[in-house]
Amino acid sequence: MFYIDKSDNSFESHLVGLEEQNKALLLELRTFIKSLGDNVIEETRPHRIAYAKSLNFRTFVDVQPKNDSLIISIRKGRTEPLTTRILNNPSELNAIKEEITEAYKTIR
Repeated sequence: MFYIDKSDNSFESHLVGLEEQNKALLLELRTFIKSLGDNVIEETRPHRIAYAKSLNFRTFVDVQPKNDSLIISIRKGRTEPLTTRILNNPSELNAIKEEITEAYKTIR
């Protein structure tokens, strides 16, 4: 048995306990999201990782790592409904990347 320090809100703390496939998906997703622009801000929180556009902190995607999947919440605008996707297969990644790119472009 191992102990996870809950006060550690680093990105790396979210990798602990993930299955290898989901760890690779999370790392690839992180690289992709951060490559969308210089104004992408990553904020790690206890149970999720939020990505926002600019200092106004307009969150356009949240990633909640689970052992067997990644729960991805995408927001395209303040009045737009939140879209939630469950990623547990690498074949689904490209479609989710397209949705994230669209959200990044439209969030104000």
